[in-house]
Amino acid sequence: MPDALSYTLRRLYTDPGEYIDSDHPAVQDFARSAVAVNAGDREKASLLYRAVRDGIRYNPYVDMRAPETFRASSVLAAGVGYCVGKAALYAAACRVHGVAARVGFADVRNHLTTAKLRASMGTDIFTWHGYSEVHVDGAWRKATPTFNATLCAKVGVAPLDFDGHDDALLHPFDGAGRTYMQYINDHGSYHDVPAKFLMREMARDYANMQGEDLSGRDMEREAEG
Repeated sequence: MPDALSYTLRRLYTDPGEYIDSDHPAVQDFARSAVAVNAGDREKASLLYRAVRDGIRYNPYVDMRAPETFRASSVLAAGVGYCVGKAALYAAACRVHGVAARVGFADVRNHLTTAKLRASMGTDIFTWHGYSEVHVDGAWRKATPTFNATLCAKVGVAPLDFDGHDDALLHPFDGAGRTYMQYINDHGSYHDVPAKFLMREMARDYANMQGEDLSGRDMEREAEG
């Protein structure tokens, strides 16, 4: 199938960005170590997805006022991140291999947050939840590498897999059939993370968390309790 992207758009979605910094040496090493040299784009997209999903632990207790929270290389160095940072890293890893990638955003309702997280947020709605889109087989495919497998086991939902072809957004139901995630508002896709805008939005939407000491907070440990 011929690639539907124009030359200009392909450059936009394969060149490094400020936050999708696919030119960072650590990001390049990470991406190359996860994929065989002779793999096709679909296999690359799937293997890189798994590497980011499980190689970086999900934790929403990050500093939303810090630009590095949104930068792929910084998330890789930390080994933990929240949805936007992990989406940026996945997009960056794909770009290392020449697979066009970008980040998308949506507001989602999450019914399986921990009680402590809901109390801190003051809501079960996650605004500007980040996911990734990769261009494979002539079309954009959506993938969410947010929740690592060990966290999924603790909250009772199977980890989300991405085969490089079918969209992999968050499950609508958990393993027991309970409502899990609902997408309620789509904000579209971007060639790079609009970090300054997101920092302002997070301060406005989650004012309760701005004054909290989040150091040492970890969602996976909370889920165990």
